[in-house]
Amino acid sequence: MTPGRRELLRALGAVADSPADAATAGRALGLPVMDGCEHTETFVLNCPPYASVYLGPDGAIGGEGADRVAGFWRAIGLSPPAEPDHLTALLSLYASLDQAAADSRRAATAVALAWSGATLLREHIWPWLPVYLDAVSDLEKPAATAWARLTRTAIAAATITPAATDVSAAGLPLALRTAPAGPGAADPLEDLVSALVTPVRSGIVLTRRRLAGGAGQAAVGYRIGERRFALRAMFEQDPGATLIWLGRECRRWEDHHAARPAADATTRWWAGRAAHTARLLAGFADRRSSSGGQASFGYRVPACCPSDNSA
Repeated sequence: MTPGRRELLRALGAVADSPADAATAGRALGLPVMDGCEHTETFVLNCPPYASVYLGPDGAIGGEGADRVAGFWRAIGLSPPAEPDHLTALLSLYASLDQAAADSRRAATAVALAWSGATLLREHIWPWLPVYLDAVSDLEKPAATAWARLTRTAIAAATITPAATDVSAAGLPLALRTAPAGPGAADPLEDLVSALVTPVRSGIVLTRRRLAGGAGQAAVGYRIGERRFALRAMFEQDPGATLIWLGRECRRWEDHHAARPAADATTRWWAGRAAHTARLLAGFADRRSSSGGQASFGYRVPACCPSDNSA
């Protein structure tokens, strides 16, 4: 990478960090102004910029997903920051490794640093960043969409080697190789809902904004709160309409994955997982239709949802 490309990646990462950094970096990059409200809605309420949310088995910040990234920091001799899987930290580290490789006077050291950068991209950035940027663009916020578009272009152009994202030889990234299974036909409602809001299990990203829009399309009430509770409430009000909307959402995400220019193994994995979830939901919908709306998910629908304070 050129010095300009490295600084571009650092600046793009800074946008995701805080409203103040977003304003400073956005002006430097010529992006539309992202005010504090749009920044919060994008990076806090809908699309938290953490690898663990999209690659972790629970779809939440921290946990196993963050520990995996922290292990990479330690493996290259660095102490992991407080948020080792935050996009700001990852893009900054990626640029720094390339800078160190370019500045090294020893060929062996330069190769090792370049390999570390390629590994960082292949294992901890590329497996989730294209998916994440699609979710940001789905919010239809002008400044956030422009940022997502530029980030997508920059990360594609800044690969350390042409094979940096080619996992055909090394196999899928570890996070995808060890990902928990997708939703199953025998899952009770709680397990189905948990799988649907966990991107690495479902192949889709259900943000609060998408769920609210889906509730409108399904003609059910949207329950403000944690996404699991909101989705569960949709199922309880009208399982059939909710299944139909979710099926369309899965197919939309399958198209998202398939439309990416780099049709590598990682992209195909995401498309396959979204397709699996779409087929499963279609099967549920067909069973409900053929049974006159009586078939469920191996569970008895309770009278009400737990409160927002429930675990």
